[in-house]
Amino acid sequence: MKKIFLMVAIMATAFTQIGFAQQVQGSALLPLYYNVKDALVGGNAKLAASKAGELVKALNGADTKTLSATNRDKLLEHAGKIAGSKDLNSQREHFAGLSTAMIVLAKGSKLSTEPVYQMYCPMKKSNWLSSEKVVKNPYYGSSMLTCGKVVETIK
Repeated sequence: MKKIFLMVAIMATAFTQIGFAQQVQGSALLPLYYNVKDALVGGNAKLAASKAGELVKALNGADTKTLSATNRDKLLEHAGKIAGSKDLNSQREHFAGLSTAMIVLAKGSKLSTEPVYQMYCPMKKSNWLSSEKVVKNPYYGSSMLTCGKVVETIK
């Protein structure tokens, strides 16, 4: 009986640690994504490329158990294209794909202890994630900064 109890305790501890590791790795990606978004809001292509490069590094180091291979590939594809471009319009195009993959990740695992807001831009017909309810549109920056709305709060 003691052996069974010990085995159950060991297994429970292992699964808890795996779950915690998944949460920590996933949660490390969200601030990096927000940095890319903020650079695009500010219209700074050079900063967006740099911050997307940091996201690529984090994704390359992420455990494949924490991220589905398909979603990781989509995140890497779009973050890589943002990192490799100095053209703001191109970066904003790829940010839509990056956001779609991040939304899948955010809905599939807890990325933050704070609410994550899913925003929608009707002009671009694309979503993005934000840490705040105030709309700051990364697709149009200063030309349409407040265009959009909160469509969901992911907790």
